[in-house]
Amino acid sequence: MHWPDIRWRPAGTVRSPVTSYVLCGTPRSGSTLLCGMLAASGVAGRPNSYFRPEDVVDWAAAWGVPQPHDLNSADFECAYLEAMRREGRAGTGVFGLRLMWDSVAEAGRRLNRALGADRDIGQAIEAAFGPTLYVHVSRKDKVAQAVSLVRAEQSGFWHLAADGTVLEGEETPRPVSYDRARLGEVTERLRTDDAAWVAFFQERRIRPLRLVYETASADPIAALAKVLAALGLDPELARHVAVPTARMADEVSREWTQRFHKESGGRGARV
Repeated sequence: MHWPDIRWRPAGTVRSPVTSYVLCGTPRSGSTLLCGMLAASGVAGRPNSYFRPEDVVDWAAAWGVPQPHDLNSADFECAYLEAMRREGRAGTGVFGLRLMWDSVAEAGRRLNRALGADRDIGQAIEAAFGPTLYVHVSRKDKVAQAVSLVRAEQSGFWHLAADGTVLEGEETPRPVSYDRARLGEVTERLRTDDAAWVAFFQERRIRPLRLVYETASADPIAALAKVLAALGLDPELARHVAVPTARMADEVSREWTQRFHKESGGRGARV
């Protein structure tokens, strides 16, 4: 099928200025760090997972959106979209959204109900938020990514603030244990979801800005500057943004990763 060309183009071309961006990722790929820094920049909106199915009711309540019995009604979707625009822009001229692959179908359905149309999701996103920059946030070491996710699931401890306090999750983490079967399942799902993003971009001729966790986590300020520049904003603003989260990988993470690679006969290293 032929898709319209909706790829990002550098500033100075005939394409309209970018007014929104989507952080396209998978869990534990560094998107929380990037969301926090983009919001803290004060010029790039407030990105978050507004289409995550489990959070729609909570977002609607926080925004004061009336919740009818049927959350799939056109009236609710229109009100939810309008509130989302306000939240995601946060008083700036740019709308920010984080979208995990497992929420893509949900996002497409909700946008089309709100817009009263049946568009491909790429077209629906631009119709709702304007010319869009896609940022593909990925992690090379999928096994380390799976270890991070499985440990968070087991412990209930998801994110650590830069000052060492709990940013998200249990104040007292639950015990964790190595689970080879679960790690294998999660590793494969992460690979599949990341490959789905690549296919998504290729099918729609989208040229995303690509950020790799291993590089971005080593220099978050540089990663933020890249996104700001791609949005047509001043990348120098990144220098004034504090890094809001701390890395959680430790010796246990490294031991689990090495053990899984060894037990997989090296196949775990496949990206």
